[in-house]
Amino acid sequence: MIPVAEALQRIVGSFEPLAPEQIALSEALGRVLAEDVVARRTQPPVAVSAMDGYAARATDIATVPAVLRQIGEAPAGGAYEGTVGAGECVRIFTGGPVPDGADTIVIQEDTTVDGESVTVSESNSAGHYIRPAGLDFRAGAVGIEAGRALTARDIGLAGAMNHPWLAVRRRPRVAILATGDEVVMPGDPVGPHQIVSSNSVALAAFVRACGGAPINLGIAPDRADVLAAMAEGARGADLLITTGGVSVGDHDLVRRVLGEQGLDMDFWRIAMRPGKPLMFGRLGNTAVMGLPGNPVSAMVCALIFLRPAMARMLGLDEEAEPTVAARLAAPLAENDRRQDYLRARLTRDSDGSLLAEAFSAQDSSMISLLAHADGLIVRPPHAPAAPAGERVDVLTFPKGYLAT
Repeated sequence: MIPVAEALQRIVGSFEPLAPEQIALSEALGRVLAEDVVARRTQPPVAVSAMDGYAARATDIATVPAVLRQIGEAPAGGAYEGTVGAGECVRIFTGGPVPDGADTIVIQEDTTVDGESVTVSESNSAGHYIRPAGLDFRAGAVGIEAGRALTARDIGLAGAMNHPWLAVRRRPRVAILATGDEVVMPGDPVGPHQIVSSNSVALAAFVRACGGAPINLGIAPDRADVLAAMAEGARGADLLITTGGVSVGDHDLVRRVLGEQGLDMDFWRIAMRPGKPLMFGRLGNTAVMGLPGNPVSAMVCALIFLRPAMARMLGLDEEAEPTVAARLAAPLAENDRRQDYLRARLTRDSDGSLLAEAFSAQDSSMISLLAHADGLIVRPPHAPAAPAGERVDVLTFPKGYLAT
């Protein structure tokens, strides 16, 4: 068995960022930017008014009340082409270009209008209520750096910078193949000795949340010929995920069948719990990750290994394990040679400190506990018994992956 850290390094190190593709700005939400977004224009392109009112000269309204003569208008989308001289003003609206000669904006609430005569009741300094050219950004400025998963705010900025198309990383194509005579898909008839499989649907959702495109290949029975045929569906995928069939039982066929097809296996056991029988290798151009069949083991391994592998393909710079510090709400026994990931609830005590309490049952078949957990207490190999109150690291569930 190899340590978790070594397995993670070997898995992530085997991937490279995928090639970029051009997509419409309207389709870019959540996609990972492959190239910097550089402003193609200056915003605002010229000095504009921040308020509805009158463009004037600050020297003309230094003493109030001051009476000015309106000589024109500067609406948003239009402009007054002349020059504002002594004792003059121009009616202006929010976003309207500030005309030459004017250096301040008098808001309309501070004026009284009688025909072309505008009486100003409050003085302003130069630059007041004026947005200078380039206040937001200037042409050539980097607005969004590559490697960012685009938010709605980013989409707005890219649009303002005049980008109708963006270069983003291609979505990783991840094929998912469950195995075993004992499992059926949700909604299918369930035999007396079968169980409903959650792995395919859970992993597909996980892949999608990580920014990938899942390809559900179904459930392969415990027959070598059928398993080999169904695995062919992963051709062209960036990664094939299998669940079950990678341990040492007589019906654990995945390693043997894929090996006969040319699988170059890197490793297949990790010193962790849950999730020891995890296989990783390559079948031609497709990486292969064989996850355990137990649903909790499969999802914990997906969080620890699949998420950072997909982040690497997407060019994201993410922590391998997003942990937070907490104190134990109840004691824990000493650990053996495997790194433990204990499903736990997180609460806060009276002073706001984070508390973690492991569920009393940790069986890897109990997915209900994973659904109700707030995180995983990480117990290093050979960790001694820990009393209540001791500090521990908790692997949290990033929003959209295992958390809502």
